[in-house]
This record gives sequence, C-alpha cells and structure tokens, in this order.
Amino acid sequence: MKQYDLIAENPESTVVAEYQEDYKRSTAYQSESELEKTFIDILQAQGYEYLLIKSEQDLISNLRVQLEKLNDYQFTNNEWKRFFTQYLANANEGIEEKTHTMQEDYIKNLMRDNGETKNIYLIDKQNIHNNFVQVLNQYETEAGQRTNRYDVTVLVNGLPLVHIELKRRGVNIKEAFDQIGRYQRESFWAGCGLFEYVQIFVISNGTYTKYYSNTNRNQHIKENFGRNRKSSSQKKTSNSYEFTSWWADAQNRPITDLQGFAKTFFAKHSLLNLLTKYCVFTSDKLLLAMRPYQIVATEKILGRINQSNNYKTYGKIEGGGYIWHTTGSGKTLTSFKTAQLACRLPFIDKVLFVVDRKDLDYQTMKEYDKFQKGAANSNTNTAVLKKQFEDPNAKIIITTIQKLAVFIKKNATHAAYTGRFVIIFDECHRSQFGEMHTMITKKFKKYNIFGFTGTPISVVNSPSGGNPNLKTTTQAFGDMLHTYTIVDAITDKNVLPFRIDYVSTMREQENIQDEKVWNIDRERALAAPQRISNIVKYILEHFDQKTKRNSFYQLKERRLAGFNSIFATASIDVCKMYYKEFQRQQKDLPEAQRLKIATIFSYAPNEEVPDGALPDDNLDDTARLDQSSRDFLESAILDYNEMFGMSYNTGSEFQNYYKDLSQRVKNREIDLLIVVNMFLTGFDATTLNTLWVDKNLRLHGLLQAFSRTNRILNSVKTFGNIVCFRDLVQATNESIALFGDKEEGGVVLLKSYNDYYYGYEDQKGNTVRGYEELIAELLQKYPINEPIVGEKAQKEFIKLYGGILKLRNILSSFDEFATGGILSERDVQDYHSVYIDLYNEFRNRHKVDSENVNDDIVFEMELIRQVEINIDYILELIRKYHDSHLKDKELVVSINKAIDSSMELRNKKDLIKQFIDSLTPATDVHDDWRKYVDEKKLEELHRIIAEEDLNETETQTFIKNAFRDGFVSETGTAITKLLPPLDPFAPNNQYAEKKITVIEKLKSFLNRFLGI
Repeated sequence: MKQYDLIAENPESTVVAEYQEDYKRSTAYQSESELEKTFIDILQAQGYEYLLIKSEQDLISNLRVQLEKLNDYQFTNNEWKRFFTQYLANANEGIEEKTHTMQEDYIKNLMRDNGETKNIYLIDKQNIHNNFVQVLNQYETEAGQRTNRYDVTVLVNGLPLVHIELKRRGVNIKEAFDQIGRYQRESFWAGCGLFEYVQIFVISNGTYTKYYSNTNRNQHIKENFGRNRKSSSQKKTSNSYEFTSWWADAQNRPITDLQGFAKTFFAKHSLLNLLTKYCVFTSDKLLLAMRPYQIVATEKILGRINQSNNYKTYGKIEGGGYIWHTTGSGKTLTSFKTAQLACRLPFIDKVLFVVDRKDLDYQTMKEYDKFQKGAANSNTNTAVLKKQFEDPNAKIIITTIQKLAVFIKKNATHAAYTGRFVIIFDECHRSQFGEMHTMITKKFKKYNIFGFTGTPISVVNSPSGGNPNLKTTTQAFGDMLHTYTIVDAITDKNVLPFRIDYVSTMREQENIQDEKVWNIDRERALAAPQRISNIVKYILEHFDQKTKRNSFYQLKERRLAGFNSIFATASIDVCKMYYKEFQRQQKDLPEAQRLKIATIFSYAPNEEVPDGALPDDNLDDTARLDQSSRDFLESAILDYNEMFGMSYNTGSEFQNYYKDLSQRVKNREIDLLIVVNMFLTGFDATTLNTLWVDKNLRLHGLLQAFSRTNRILNSVKTFGNIVCFRDLVQATNESIALFGDKEEGGVVLLKSYNDYYYGYEDQKGNTVRGYEELIAELLQKYPINEPIVGEKAQKEFIKLYGGILKLRNILSSFDEFATGGILSERDVQDYHSVYIDLYNEFRNRHKVDSENVNDDIVFEMELIRQVEINIDYILELIRKYHDSHLKDKELVVSINKAIDSSMELRNKKDLIKQFIDSLTPATDVHDDWRKYVDEKKLEELHRIIAEEDLNETETQTFIKNAFRDGFVSETGTAITKLLPPLDPFAPNNQYAEKKITVIEKLKSFLNRFLGI
C-alpha cells in the first residue's frame, strides 16, 4: 500500500474534486475478515491510531486519556467520576440527548475539586485537526440482550462517533443495515451506553458502501420493532434504508467500493468536517448528515465569498453564483447550512435568506429559529425587518422577496445597505428576474448574491420581454457553481422516478397546434360537464389503487393507509367545476368512504407563460378574484372548517388557511387537494404520491409540478404517480431533456407494465425477470401447503418472494394489473403466512445461536406490513360465520389465514379465537366484541399490575396515555411513578432491570390491544 507524507491540506474541500482509483482490483475471493483488515490498513495509513480494546473499561480509560489530551488537563479521579457519570454516561439520556450533546452542547462545565469551573471540550469544532481519531475492531459486549461483536468503530477523542458494519462481497448491503438495527435493539444502549454517541453509520459489502445518520437508524428501529431500550422519545418517522446515502466526488460520481470510500470519506479532514460542520440536528430531533452534492454546493459558495473578499468583487456579478440542484434534493437544507456557515465568516455582517413565497415554510422557520431566535420571524410588517437590519446580533434574517422590496421602497437610504451582506435566494427562478432583483442589487453595496434552483433559466427557455440583461439565471446570479440534476438524484435514489398514465378524455387530437380560436374552442370542450364527470368518476374508481390505500405504513405517531394526491386544473372555473362534481358524486356515499377534498386558489393571469413557469403562490390576491370565484372559495373554506373544526375565510384568515391546509396535506389528513397553480411549486410532502393533471404543463412548470410526488418516504412508495388527462408526452420529453438528460428518459420515467410483467433487458444487456416468470418459479418450487424443508430452500424462497413483493408493489399501480395478478387473494395470504413464519423463525434462531446470524438474507417486512388485514375485515368474516349459524367452517379457515398473513394481528389470534368460541345465536358481533376486548384488556392489565407490584392508579393513567399517543413512553417521571419503591442504587442494577421488564410488558400489552 502507498504511504504518503502530508505536505499540505486544504481544509475547505470536504468532497474530493474528482476521484480516480489508484489501486488494481483483485479477482481473488475476499473474506469479511480480509475486507476488514484492508479497510483498517487504509485508515492507519491516513493517520488513524489503531486500538486493541476489548472491554468497556478499556474504552472508558481511553476516553479519559483522549479528553485530557484534547483539553490539556488532567482530571482527578473524583473529577473524572463526576464528569463521566453526569455528562457522558447519564442513565436518563438516550440517542437524541447524546446527539444534541455532540452537535450543540459539546462544551461541558466541569466542577473541579477546588470549586472552580472549567470548560471541557468533547470535540473541537473550530480547529478540527486538534481532534484525535482512533479505530478499533471486533469490540465485544456481553451486556444487553446477548453478546454482540461489532466490526469497526472510529473514535473521535475517545467517543465512538462512527460505526462501520461490513459484509463479505456478494452479500446484500441491506443486511449490514439490518445488523446495525439488531445491535441498536440489543446492546448499543447497554452498559454505559457509549455506543449511543455514534453519529454516523457506514455499511459496506466491499463493492457497495453507504452512510447515514444515527437518528435514521434509531427511528427505523422504533417504527419497525419498538424495542429501543433507552430512547428518549418514541416519535415514529418513515426513515429507513431508503434514507442511506452514497458518497461521491464533486462530479456526482458515486464512490462505492470500500477502498475508495475509505480514502475519501474517511480522510481525516473529510470525516471531521462532516461530523462538525455538515450535520444538522433539526427541531424534530433528527440528525441529517448532508449528502456530498450538498456539501460541495455549500463549500463552493463559501469559497466564492472568500475569493470575493480577497479580490473585492463583492457587489458584482463575479462575486455570486447559483446552485442547480434538482427539485426534491434538499436545497433548503443546503442553503440553511450555507447561511449558517457564511454568517460565521469574520467579515460578514449578515446573511439574508430570501424565500420566494408569501408563506414561510413552517419547517424552514423552525430550523432557522432554532439556530437563532427570531431569525425566522415571518416579518408581517417591515418594522420587524427594519429592527433585524439594525440589530448587530441578528446574523441571519429570513424574509420574502416581496417584503424585502417593500422595505427598500420605504427605507431608501438605510445604513444597513453599506454592510457586508450575503444574500441567498432559496428558489431563484422567475420572480427574481426583473424590477425587484434590480432594486435589491442597486441598494446593497457590498453583497454576495447566490441562488438555488431546480429549474434554471437558460437562453433556450428564457421568457420574452423584460430586462434583456436579466433573462437567464446566469445573468442574474453569476456562474453556475454546482449542478445535481434529476437524473443524478434518481440514480442515487435521493428522489423517486415518475410513472405516467395518459388517460384519454377527448376524441380530438389534443396536441394540435392551431390558431387561437381553436385553443379557445378546445379549452371549452375540455371543460365540458360530461368530460369533467368522467374524469371525477375515473379518479374515484382508481383513487385507492393509485394512492395505495390498501398499503399501511407509519408516519410519526400514526399508522396510515396509503398516500394522498393533488389535482392540477387548468383554470379557476374548471377547478370550481371539479370541486362541485366530486361533491355530487360522493354525496350518497357513507362518510367513512368519502375522500376528504379541499381546494385553494388565488388570482393569477390566465395567459400561459412562455417559459412554462407557474406563478408563485400569492396570498394577497383573493381580493382581486371575481365575486363568483371568491364566494365559491369562501364556501369551500367553510366545508374545510366544518371538516376540521376551524374558522378560516378568504380575508384576514386566508394566509392561516393556506398554512393549515399545507400542514394537513403533509400529515395526510387531506386525500385530494384541487388547485390551479398553488402548491405545484415549492411544496414538499412525503405522503403525496399522485398528481392528477388536467392542465397544460411544460418546461419549469411541468417538472416542478411532477416533483410534488417524488419525495422518498419508505419502500412502499417507489415512484411518483402522474395521471394525465391531457397529452403531455412531448412536453414531458422536452422538460426531461432540458433539466436532466435527453438520453436518460429511462431513468426519470418508470418502465412499462409489460416490462415489469414479462421482463426486460437493462442498459447493460442483462435480463431482468418479470413478474410472470417469478410467479411460475414460485408455484413450481414452493407449492402452497407444502413445507419448505432445509435452510437453503428457505433462504431461496425468502429471496424469491421478496422479489415478487417488490414487483407487486410496482405493478399494483397499473390499471392492467387488476386482472393480471395470477395469484388469488387466498394464495397471497398463504405465501405471506409462510414468509412471516420464516421471518419469526430466523429471528428466533438468532436468539438461540448468536453466531448464526444468517446474514445472507433480507426480509422485505415493510412490504409485508403494507398489505395489512384490519380488525374490521376480520369482524365482518366473524359476522358472516355467525349468520351461517356457526356452520360455514370455510369462513373460520379464511379468518385464520387472514390473521396468519398479518404481522399486526398475529399477537391477537388467541383473543379472536376465544371470541369466536364464545359466539351464541344471541351474540351481536360488533357490540359484544367491544365488550369482550374491554374485559380482556382490564383483566390482562390487572395481571401485569399484580405480577410487577405496580401502582394501580398511575398505571391506569400511564396506559391510557399510551393508547392515546400510540406508544409507551420510556423516559420521564410518568414511568417511574408506577414502579414499586426500589433503590436506584441497589446492587446488580435491580431498579434498571425492573424498569426494563415493566416497559417490555406494557409494550406487549399495548401492541396486543392497540387498533382493536
């Protein structure tokens, strides 16, 4: 291996500019231990100290030595004991608290023996090379649920901040992800809990290597297993394997091989920069580790600011630039981090963050306000903005471009204009080109101006008219500093591809380009009542299929069925027609079956914009609506108020209606939002998966609108669904060519139904088997009701059925699949049952033999969980069985099969069976089921209270809150109040063990009765 002596190092460049392999690939077999040794050798060659640590006491002793070295201070034994137990190994702190410590509270106050206070740094974020990096491997812990041995851990100043899990080449990388999950459930929290300080996880099988943050992992564990022993919160999110990231060079070329990854990602300055600068701990207590393209963009801007300061090019176009990062790739996070780092530059007075909408996105406001109290003031009047400009401590100001323009008009000679400003536009397309842009750049004297956009304007798609010097993004902001297109993002799996359905609604050719008269007639024909009615009928009939309403997943504390959607209409008049037609067609449906529909619009000119851009959401223009449209909108808001118990209107409360509606769409409380232009740009909701389109879209507007649907959520959501009721084929191809790559349409758009069903050949010439062939193999090799004998056959079945689950998940959104399933519903239930049985069996084997990890299989449990049988379905079968006078035994078989195929209902099977056995001719199935469940719940809770000697009143209150919240709270005083009197300092940690036992029993109790 090459050894290098460090001559000079650029502290700014975290991501290598262009990576080229400097080693020859071996063709020989490489074991996991050989892979591990090679990896550690590379780290040592880069200056990491190798440690031989085998016990927690060794880990603690080394931690003390490293912190003493960092702080140039020797702890006394008493000081160390106090410091360690109070700050580093506090039994009441979990992953979130420890992440807060490393990201935001890394300077602790040591109370010295002499009574003085001294600052102790856990990590030096100002001078990153003052930190000491070490690597250890095969660390073994016997604490926790069972003995575990970890692969490789990187210590920074003695704290384990990065953990690496390796698999041999050829093994699915997701198994390393799952194994880290097992460690987090079983042992990371054990002992002193030092492994809960891990900020970044790395997984690799040698060939492929990815990284992700600790809270992605932590939240995924809570969601899927609910077993994290010492977590501080039980908020559930959808973070999972889908949120792991590739490392890459500045050209967006992924560096996937472990050797290349080790030489770039684990270069000391790169890793330390990522840990100290390029992580964001959000207001929701989630750690976001930035992706390489985000880091490159941030550093390009910081580099341009420094360069501009040296060469005095501020106030000129050469001092700025723009970032082209595709819609959905995290521009706001990048711009937030850029603003945060730019305001720390000694020569910068303020950073002005300018958003493009009246609405200040609630999440953006929370993040900025968390960084600097008051920074994200919505600035409802210019007096607030003026005060911020005059406050030297207000380093970051967030405002809208409209409010900034008003401030400039009112304060023509304000002293702030002479200060050193960095001005960042979060979405720098059309609205910055013109009068307001000119006004801003004329008033501020010493500024650096930067823009972020997913759809830059070039000569090809620039608008006609206006200032000839402000037609393109480059003219307005300067050079393009970095690009990350939709093709890059989809290839990296940072956003989803699209699947487009074209549903014909007119016999005429819709794409005929003719005179204006034809266009008017065509729009009149497209707004014909019969066509509107047919489209609404189609949406209602296909809504569950397109939005996957039979698929279940967790979002925060809620268990949701399927996704939601937006309907883009051509005009306000047509929007009104659709809203009324949905009301008409749904009025006779039971309330539970009706879609929750809302609408919103504001005044906007009807003329089509030449560059295809959609107008910005304007919340002040309801007054300009014609009376009929305003009355209609008022009526629709009244419907909304009745639905959610609110009191909004089209006047002073319209902006609040907009914000409330925005949040409810994000929470999936609205099924279908009907719009004209609003919400089609700049609005992010991970639960949105479908866009219904009856509107001409092109270029900017098309990609912006389509991109509402392609945010990553989980393995159930695999693409954004676009259902077009107009012919947008040519417009789609033009948009992809302009903002992606005309040769890469196959990356951006999903393949056809026939490709997935019958198979296809990929770009490399490899045959990809289709659904039909996989099902044929399944039926031939694993006939229903025949046992699968031997572990080899079981693993092959797991792999085959996992592939089928993935294909079914994609195919289920195609209309053609309704009759092309091959497998009957009963067949699917039987195969699901076998799959779940094997999942439980393999997990139980791990408990018996910890060495038999079975790390060459992956269970697609998220896809199994999505097809859930709910209790209402089971009760309906029980009712039919009761109505047959308990004679139709086939219904009992159906009930058992349905329960066995459900992860959620299996632990309730004995409850359901006992209820069926208790049926009599006089039974009222639904009412008596409720009474039966209430009695059983009370009986089992009393048993737990008696067995564990709990406080009955406190336990009743605690469990009531658990059912309300959907989870058992593991920290705080609520759980301690119900425990029997115990000495927390008793030997053998009896108090902690008692607490763990009670929590586990209450979790099992909650899971058993929740949802029924």
